[in-house]
Amino acid sequence: MQDLSVAFIQSPLHWHDKGANLAMFEEKIWGLEQKVDLIVLPEMFTTGFTMEVAAMAEPMNLTGTKWLKQMASQTKAVVTGSIIINENGKFFNRLIWAQPDGEVLTYDKRHLFRMAKEDHFFDMGLKRKIFSCKGWNILPQICYDLRFPVWNRNKANKEGRMEYDLSFYIASWPAPRSKAWDILLPARAVENLCYTLGVNRIGTDGNDIAYAGHSALYDFKGNKMADAGEDEKHIIATLSYKDLRDYREKFPAWKDADDFHIE
Repeated sequence: MQDLSVAFIQSPLHWHDKGANLAMFEEKIWGLEQKVDLIVLPEMFTTGFTMEVAAMAEPMNLTGTKWLKQMASQTKAVVTGSIIINENGKFFNRLIWAQPDGEVLTYDKRHLFRMAKEDHFFDMGLKRKIFSCKGWNILPQICYDLRFPVWNRNKANKEGRMEYDLSFYIASWPAPRSKAWDILLPARAVENLCYTLGVNRIGTDGNDIAYAGHSALYDFKGNKMADAGEDEKHIIATLSYKDLRDYREKFPAWKDADDFHIE
């Protein structure tokens, strides 16, 4: 198994301005100083975290999806982030996983943030997804999903390998709850024996909600590998599969996990 290089971008967003956000992130992606395997953008990166779904949603394979596919093709990396999708009159906070070969995979946010009435405007995702990049199994999650460890639980598959090696959470996580974000990310890494990445935005949105960033990468022991702080910046990190495999063999806590399945 090869190492995996990951870039994540922490940025403010232009409120309800898809064109400005796409132009901004395109510039940031082309500003990466080296080739990577995976590029991760924040939640609702084209619009900001909004409940104005009728105005901001788009069907699959339109502006946002096409842009992600274009970026993936040009950079030869997987490029991912979430956008608002209208599918047969239902609205989803949908993570788009665009691969360099043109294939597009999706994950719909499972846990809708009721305190912002997200559950009034969006439909809940029904399936947990695991994607693959360079042989790594990767669990995509969105913001509020971070608070629900059952949905994230990493178990061994029939071959005796854990289901995933890296989990990532794209977010619009408000500044007043930054402490919870900082606690939960390493907790998910430790309990699931995996690398864990959180990618949040910064700045203030159109509802005067402030975001403090704190995008960070943790290893399988809960050690912080990289931290964007509260700045507008990108970080590139390399994940070692050998280190992960060796630790799982040395400390196989996963073998004692409770067996269960989610309906």
